[in-house]
Amino acid sequence: MKYTKEEIVRIVNEEDIEFIRLQFTDIFGQLKNVAVTRSQIEKVVNNQIMIDGSSIEGFTRIHESDQYLRPDLDTFAVLPWMPATRKTARLICNVYNPDGTPFIGDPRYVLRRALERAEKMGYTFNVGPEMEFFLFETDERGLPTTRTADAASYFDMAPIDRGGDVRREICLMLEDMGFEIEASHHECAEGQHEIDFKYAPALTAADNISTFRMAVKTVAQMRGLHGTFMPKPVFGAAGSGMHINMSLFKDGKNIFFDPAGERGLSQEAYSFIAGVLGHVRAFTAVTNPLVNSYKRLVPGYEAPCYLAWSASNRSALIRIPAARGQSTRVELRSPDPACNPYLALAVCLSAGLDGMEKGLMPPAEITENIFAMTEKERRAHGIESLPGNLLEAVELLEQDAVITEALGTHVFKSYVSGKRAEWDEYRTRVTDWERQRYMIVY
Repeated sequence: MKYTKEEIVRIVNEEDIEFIRLQFTDIFGQLKNVAVTRSQIEKVVNNQIMIDGSSIEGFTRIHESDQYLRPDLDTFAVLPWMPATRKTARLICNVYNPDGTPFIGDPRYVLRRALERAEKMGYTFNVGPEMEFFLFETDERGLPTTRTADAASYFDMAPIDRGGDVRREICLMLEDMGFEIEASHHECAEGQHEIDFKYAPALTAADNISTFRMAVKTVAQMRGLHGTFMPKPVFGAAGSGMHINMSLFKDGKNIFFDPAGERGLSQEAYSFIAGVLGHVRAFTAVTNPLVNSYKRLVPGYEAPCYLAWSASNRSALIRIPAARGQSTRVELRSPDPACNPYLALAVCLSAGLDGMEKGLMPPAEITENIFAMTEKERRAHGIESLPGNLLEAVELLEQDAVITEALGTHVFKSYVSGKRAEWDEYRTRVTDWERQRYMIVY
């Protein structure tokens, strides 16, 4: 919905809205906010609320810490899980420097910059995410366990599916905030769920992903449960993905569709696919950002880990769903829902545009089940693998000029530094598996 400053001020004053949360994200995708009261609404809409950027991961140093929050007025929404009296609303903000320039370390600005590149080429970028998550029981202290009291699998119903009421409540609250929910269902693993919402322009889609994660966690907590977007919380069970459905429009038409093209796809679509495949190993550090992410990207649990594309094969990294016309889209199946959505969409778009600018063509479509192939067969098809761990992914990111340029020097350096520190902390920890495996034997 489109709002003016005056409309927001009027709504806040007339509809018993007492608090306004000004939201933004750090470079690792963690949602942050400053809450102000109704009395400050004029300052809010006139971009006068300041934060200390040195306190935010990857933002600024302490001697250059002052930054301003400029709300995107179109993101105004009342939070439906808060009390119905003296309500709380939110605005998603861009971060700016005191001199009025955009802060280059703001993830939302990274995506805006990528979208400006597409706009100069005449394109708008639409995205539809498919987000999976787990609902776990909590212990007596309210901390998460890995218990689900749920024996359901794909598309099961109550009473086997114990999470249906929670999904229903999440959907209703998101609709109150302006989402158009397309489907919700139980996923493959016990306690695993998926809710799909309608595609949107990429910046709105990234905002929606952040809002969705907040809504799931909040509603779960209200029900005494813990909602998590951790990619692989349970050994031996499927992990959670975030498939990203992408399309480019020009003059109101989906340029990926060509009724005369092979498989109904245009040359632009093939070049976009080639660009994504050409850079995906480097941008996996962004779309799959955790040590834990790489425990999902293994054969046998539906998560694609081999570089291939197909119009039908779900074992391929990129799938082209059957719908054509305005619904033609490229589905990237490797990302997980722990990623920073602004950075993830920025690198996906930049990779695809690079393929289009260079007129690249993808390798031949793979129609066979890649998981069933031997390593020799995969080599014969020229199928490479995604990085096997976070360190390998970060090293590949450092070598890719297109993706580092898309992130910008500030975000790139801060992101790599943070991820290397995460890897170092992980590799020096002693795990329960090591103690169980080695303590007695050695």
